[in-house]
Amino acid sequence: MTTPRRPPRTGFLVSQLGGFAAARFAELIKPVGLTPATAGVLRIIATDPGLSQRELATRLGSVPSRVVVLVDSLEGAGLVSRTRDPADRRHHRLDATDAGRRVLGALRTAAETQSRDILEPLEPDEREAFSALVAKLAAAHGLDPEVHAGYGRKDPDDAPRG
Repeated sequence: MTTPRRPPRTGFLVSQLGGFAAARFAELIKPVGLTPATAGVLRIIATDPGLSQRELATRLGSVPSRVVVLVDSLEGAGLVSRTRDPADRRHHRLDATDAGRRVLGALRTAAETQSRDILEPLEPDEREAFSALVAKLAAAHGLDPEVHAGYGRKDPDDAPRG
């Protein structure tokens, strides 16, 4: 009599890997004084200058009040500027400051280190195949590769540190 094979726990393992990746990224950017949430917002603002707070909230799938808290913390750290939009005074334009743009280099280095750490056990061809499969799955499930799903929930540790 053969014992039935236990089904692979792919979803669980993907979740564990995601948790590991998130924790590793948070650890790598801690010296910069950001959390993953504020780092992601800074990156979006830097790549889309002049974005309004409302547009940012929509893109993140978050409530505007949560975005205000994130932008306030980035502005307080001198990484983002918020100015009235001359075309529509009801909206604020968001732009990365020079200091914010400099921090992006550290964030890119952290993201590259994180990827290296995660994929290191794989052979080069396996890394390429894995990355392609993850991208395919994300696209098939309608996930935005630029926006983490965690923006929809409140995290009290979102303010930049130090």
